[in-house]
Amino acid sequence: AQLAAPTPWSSANMEDARYSFVVEWLDPHAGLTFRYQLLYWTGDCSIEMYDIKNRRTFLKKVKVPTCKPADLYIGATITVFSRQLKVVEYGDNFTEQTFQQQRQYTFVLVKPKAMAYLGKVVNAILKSGFTVAKTKMAVLSAADASALYGGRGDAALVAEVCSGPSVGLALVAENAVEKFADLMGDADGSTPDTIAAHFGAVCVGSASADDVSNELGFFGLPSVSRLADTTLCLVKPSAAEHLGLVLDGITGSGFQITGLQSFNLDRPNAAEFYEVYKGVVPEFNMMVDEITSGPFVAVEVAGSGSGGSVVEQFREVAGPIDPEIARVLRPDSLRAKFGFDKVRNAVHCTDLPEDGALETHYFFKILQEA
Repeated sequence: AQLAAPTPWSSANMEDARYSFVVEWLDPHAGLTFRYQLLYWTGDCSIEMYDIKNRRTFLKKVKVPTCKPADLYIGATITVFSRQLKVVEYGDNFTEQTFQQQRQYTFVLVKPKAMAYLGKVVNAILKSGFTVAKTKMAVLSAADASALYGGRGDAALVAEVCSGPSVGLALVAENAVEKFADLMGDADGSTPDTIAAHFGAVCVGSASADDVSNELGFFGLPSVSRLADTTLCLVKPSAAEHLGLVLDGITGSGFQITGLQSFNLDRPNAAEFYEVYKGVVPEFNMMVDEITSGPFVAVEVAGSGSGGSVVEQFREVAGPIDPEIARVLRPDSLRAKFGFDKVRNAVHCTDLPEDGALETHYFFKILQEA
């Protein structure tokens, strides 16, 4: 049923607004997908859900403070009481009209030559109000590059983007295509306070809203990874706003990023990944809750070639598990800078040298084939 049109959502008006979405939940045990109408009130972040097939209330109206308006866009995955719900449709015309422009997609490719600036570019994007909906490191073939950018009539760009691994970013924001074009600036760097002015023509964004759908096909490419002599870093959901700074901290410490991809894990997969901690650390269940609370980014990290175990070297950069201790013992570590507590401690990193290959294989091989 169509809902009465609520007060429009905007950054200036967040009170007494109600919106409708269609979400899907995959039952991992039965292998069945269930569809629900999700009603969302912006004033107090309340949610109510209806079972569409059985035409009955599934969840009475309840506050879910972790769910924000910025989290709601087509293709997003939100977590409500440990259930991961994928937003697949708008539930009424008013919601569609309001959110379609407010939550527009654009695609940005960070070029192969720009990997040293990746963290700084991502940080600039996040600080400008974008949400990173997806990210992946992949290698474009000549045919892939031509399919993405051949229509621009720029042979040099097509050759450049298939010269090595690049990173694709699906970004969401109000008027995202135009917003990123402004952030990027003129390619010659003549526009002050833009990405191009600071770092050069290091990335390319969608030229128009009509191009975005085709360019998002980048995420169908195989994820690139080395799967040898590497370690794993997970940038946890609670540290999503610091993704760029974490990536910059990794490369700034002399490491290479050889694989990168965003993930949403369900509880069975998360518990499987963290199984080594079960019965060992009292925070096991909270660790699973945290990693399944939203999207996170897996990063394959390689050493600088100076010798020694990359697992042990990177563990020093990550810092002690408890951020409070990290701030005393290793104040420049990632957990000291960006962690909140022992569970929301910004990053997971491989603990034991023999587990480096196991953990990178889990995300960059096993989950790729699932």
